[in-house]
Amino acid sequence: MSLLNDHCFVRQSATPKILEFVSRFCAECYHEFAEGETLYYDMQNYRYLCESCADALARHLDELCEVSEEEEEPGGLFG
Repeated sequence: MSLLNDHCFVRQSATPKILEFVSRFCAECYHEFAEGETLYYDMQNYRYLCESCADALARHLDELCEVSEEEEEPGGLFG
């Protein structure tokens, strides 16, 4: 199951044009992209990632956004 958030990543196919003029490698793990492979453009950091690295980043971002019940103020969000 993919955790990728559509607001953080743009999913694209590795076209010859992208591979030639933009990037041939994942910006995180340096995996070399193959033509037709699915790439994930990280819109916050302006870089291409492979699916594995994009999933890891999405999980990390989800962890940063989680709020435990102990941290919530009484009365709710607008209390």
